[in-house]
Amino acid sequence: MSKPVPERYRHLRSFAFGDSPALADELVELVIRGIKTATCSTEDEPNISTPGERWVVLDGGAEPRCVIETTGVTYRRFNEVDAAFAYDEGEGDRSLAHWRCAHQSYFGRLGRYSEDMMLMCERFRLIEVFSDGPGEGS
Repeated sequence: MSKPVPERYRHLRSFAFGDSPALADELVELVIRGIKTATCSTEDEPNISTPGERWVVLDGGAEPRCVIETTGVTYRRFNEVDAAFAYDEGEGDRSLAHWRCAHQSYFGRLGRYSEDMMLMCERFRLIEVFSDGPGEGS
């Protein structure tokens, strides 16, 4: 059963991380645990963000899980992403090598990968968590 987004956040845009329900679940959990504080996307994706903007983050079942607020946006090429940004993305062992491998695979699945592709690199902070996870209260 879907939980409603609190009234104060219903005007916000929503999205899920990744390109599959499993990846969306994994990444939103990293956000909720305070590990993932950054993300990136191609500059032509529809979820272009600006500092101060808030978003409802959905899990793999399209359930609202939390709200994040963009704190900064920079644009850089894939091969210019540094170790600090890779660490803040919070995935795998948080190394730049893992980031490059995982993101080459991700953008490859989308048919968009190239070493010099332009990325929107976003940092964010967690504002509020809606629930402890799928199945809560059932």
